[in-house]
This record gives sequence, structure tokens and C-alpha cells, in this order.
Amino acid sequence: MSKSKKCILMLLAAMLVVLPACNNAGSSKEPSKPATQGAQTGESQEEADPFGKSVEPIAIRIGKEIDASDKSLPAGDSPENNQYTRYIKEQLNIDTKIVWQAAAGKDYEQKINLSIASNDLPDALVVKETQFRQMVKSGQLEDLTDVYNKYASPTIKGIVETTNGLALKSVTVDGKMYALPNVTPESDMVHYMWIRKDWLDKLGLEPPKTIDDLEKVAKAFVEQDPDGNGKADTVAISGPQLGGNINADFMNPNNNNYGFDPIFASFHSYPGFWVKDTEGKTTYGSIQPETKQALSKLRDFYAKGLIDKEMSIRKNAQELIKNGTAGIYFGVWWSGGYGPLSDAIKNNPEANWQAYAVPLDSNGEFTPHMGNPSNQYLVVRKGYEHPEAAIKMQNLLYRDESKFDVNVAISNYPLRMVYASMDVMDVTYNMLKEVLAGTKQPEDLDLPGYNLLKADAENIKKVKLEPYDNYDIQYWNPNADIGVWKRMYSTFVGISPLQQPYKKTYSVTYSQTKTMERKWSALDKLEKETFLKIIMGAAPLDSFDQFVLDWKKQGGDEILAEVDEFAKP
Repeated sequence: MSKSKKCILMLLAAMLVVLPACNNAGSSKEPSKPATQGAQTGESQEEADPFGKSVEPIAIRIGKEIDASDKSLPAGDSPENNQYTRYIKEQLNIDTKIVWQAAAGKDYEQKINLSIASNDLPDALVVKETQFRQMVKSGQLEDLTDVYNKYASPTIKGIVETTNGLALKSVTVDGKMYALPNVTPESDMVHYMWIRKDWLDKLGLEPPKTIDDLEKVAKAFVEQDPDGNGKADTVAISGPQLGGNINADFMNPNNNNYGFDPIFASFHSYPGFWVKDTEGKTTYGSIQPETKQALSKLRDFYAKGLIDKEMSIRKNAQELIKNGTAGIYFGVWWSGGYGPLSDAIKNNPEANWQAYAVPLDSNGEFTPHMGNPSNQYLVVRKGYEHPEAAIKMQNLLYRDESKFDVNVAISNYPLRMVYASMDVMDVTYNMLKEVLAGTKQPEDLDLPGYNLLKADAENIKKVKLEPYDNYDIQYWNPNADIGVWKRMYSTFVGISPLQQPYKKTYSVTYSQTKTMERKWSALDKLEKETFLKIIMGAAPLDSFDQFVLDWKKQGGDEILAEVDEFAKP
């Protein structure tokens, strides 16, 4: 049996067990100013101090997502006792107790689902939107309306307000606020191509722009020995790992590293998203003819050996990037320094990974799908005596994140959520360029709503070498401070492609409807299985047509009607 057929059979067997339970970029040179704090209550400022230290110790029991590969904690420290938890105790007199922990990803999601089903919740958790909705429906959450008004810091409130009401709307049910929503940078939503530029240079190739260019470059990466070891061992495009997703969707629209979102988008295909058709009617991107076209191209790429033959079977998609075998992957801005590239350049200091907003569509435009500004929700168990503790922990993190040792992963902060003004990375990129040019000084950049900007300005010259406008790997010094390098390389290499205007497509909704609550799991499973089989050659391309019919019959038409009703003015 051929290796590819073995891979397909392994995948199909695995699927029976494992299925994955900024303002316009470049448009702003100066930061937008976050709004000021909202309405105050009748309590004194002392009683409602967003950073006030409790006289008596407060204990908060949490569930924690743990990155098993994280080796950053010093000897003697643990997820429950580290620089972050000790700082919370020192500043707020809050003791964090981890009642359960689970590996990041599906294990954490499953643990939360079990806690919901058994009605045995920790005092606070960070959950996704679907879990938040289930908790509200089950009456398990504390009303945070007054707590937010009293204790959320002016900066946190200002960042929330940069979403023009979208963040608060996402957590408000019957006029009550049942969670603290996060706010993500717009740059977290945009997926594009990362590529080995040193391989391009060796083979005399230009970075690809179109889907046809991408095929030519990928073919050269497979056939022309770009790593120069004399072996036919290179992979062009790294795909999703076991349990990973081919594409993002409306419930998980951001940070789908190693999926194929940019390839779909180049065909104006937006699987997993609710979009408008040419007549202005709501439809589902996964059932559109453009998605069949994109699947046909991915199927062709896979058959030609341009995509990792073990995609969706391989345990870790980063493996091929770290060991220098793969030359292309798709991801977001932070997937560079914060992803596999620090290990990749440790193994090969000449591995010159650069990012480009491609592939383009037939009109020469970059047309990504966009996400929801809020995709994490801090919830508090109904009846917990100190809901303000969870809010204060977020205030403290945002205010003082720049004080922490960046070599210790920030994911060790309890109940951490991403909080950033929508345009934070665009502003950071442009302000740091001015620092390098000498037109701004770090002391000029201590700005509300951009808490890491001043520290970034102080650190950039530690790792960036001249010429400052060339971002190739040889003009960086990661050994000077690997923690600073991760952030700065991600910022300059990852954000620079987004400095040109691009055409954005948003989902009509990022929430579930009533029928979705009952039928979405089966429909999602049908879609994922069908698309994987088509790409990997285990099913004919025309099985897409049967998928569309089955999807519509099994509840899709009902859901489409609900989403269309929701979308009406």
C-alpha cells in the first residue's frame, strides 16, 4: 500500500475518534485614543478602586489551560506558583487556586464542557462563545453588570469601547452582562503566507503573489533541493495537524495557524462563515461553488505532493518548520516569533522566514475573512462572593504586563485574556519604525491603551540590526534577548504585510442560533469529514455536491433562515 493511501486510511480512522470538539491595516500612523471610563456608581473611589488591595485575603478557584510544551517556568515554579501569581498576591491580596488544569486546545474545551454538564464550575474560567451561551442558558453565571461598572479599569473599558459596542453586545443577555469580553487586535484575524525567503533566493524565485505563482514555487521547493542536502526530503506547504482545522469558522475565526484560509479566500471562498451572496441574501460559505473551486485546487496540490502528505495526521504541524523541512505555511502575525520560528532559527540561523499578504484573487486583491473582536469570555460562577477579583486580575495584567520577564510565557498568568485596542499592532509597528528612525523616543510612547509600546520602544534596538528597514533574518540578533526577539520579529515581519489596504469579509454573525444548538455538531462533522476526504483524494470532488444537499436537508436550511432573519436591519 502506498504511503499516501496509508495516510488517508489513518486519517479516516482517526476522524472517528478525534474531531476538533484594527481599523484598516496601514491606515493609522498615530494611535486611536481609547474612550474614558463609563458611568460610576455611588460607591467611593476607594471602595471601587480597580487596583485596590483587599484587606482580607481573597481566594479564587480557577480552571487553567496549560501548554505542556512550555519550558519557560524557572525551577521551583509551577502554573499555580510563579511570577504572575505572586504578583497578583502582592498587589491585590488574591490567592489563585487551580482546581483543575488541562492541555491547551481540545482537552481544555472538553474539561470546561464537563464542568458545565456537571454544574461543578470553578469560581472563574475563560471560555469561548458557545460555552458562554450554554452557561447563561443553564443559569450558572454571575451578573457582572455592576461589578464591571465599578471595578473595570478606565483602560479596559476604553479598549472595550473601541469595538463600537460589539464586545458588550456579545456578553449582554436580557440587559445583563454575564461575562467580561476580551478584545483582540484586528491583525489577529488575518491569515496569510509565511515562506522561506532563503529558499526563494537560492532557487532564483520571487515571492508568489497569485495561486498559480504559489503552485510554481511549491513545486520548486519539492523538486529542486532548496535546503541543499542532496536529498528529496523537503515539503512545500505544511498543513493542519491532527485535530487542527483546514479553515477557521464563525465560532473560531481567529488564529487558525497552519490551515488553508488564504487559499480559500483567493477564490472568494469563506467556508465556515455566513456571508451575503450576489443578491444580498445570507448564505453559508461552505456550500458555495467558490468553495468547491478552492477544494479542487487544494486536492490538486495534495495529489502533486505540494502539501504535507501527513497533514491532519501529524501530531504537531510545527515539526516540519522547526526542523527545516517545510518552506511555506499559513498563519497570523504572531505565528512567527511566538510560533515555531525561534526553534527553526536555532536549528538553522539562516532560515529566513518572511511574511506576505498572499495569495491574491483574480483582481490582484488580498481578500481575507475577518473575525469577531471578542473571542474569549471571562465568566464567574453564580454565587461566588468576590466577582470583582477576576476583573481586578485583568486590570492588573493589562496595566503591568510590560513589567514581567518576557522569557516566562505570559500564558502562565491566571485567567489571562488577550486585551488590545483593535489597531494596537498597526500602531506598534508604525511607532517603532519612528523610534528606529530617531523621530520618536521611548518616553514619548507611554500611551493609555498601548501598554507594551514604551517597553517595545526601549527594547527594539537590542535585537534589530541595521539596516533597520530590512527585516531579513541576518539583520536580527535573537541571541541578545530571545524573548524580545520573538515579539519584535513577529511585529515587524508579521505586521508589515498588513500595511497595504485589503478587502475584508466579515461573517454575518459569530453566534449560534437556536437550531445550531441542536444540529450544528453533526453538520460540522459532516463538513470537516467531506472536505478532508476531497483534499486527500479519499472522495471524488463531486462529493461536494452531495454534501451541499445533505447539509441543507439535515438542518442547514433552517439555520440559514435563522441567520438571514438575524441579519435583517
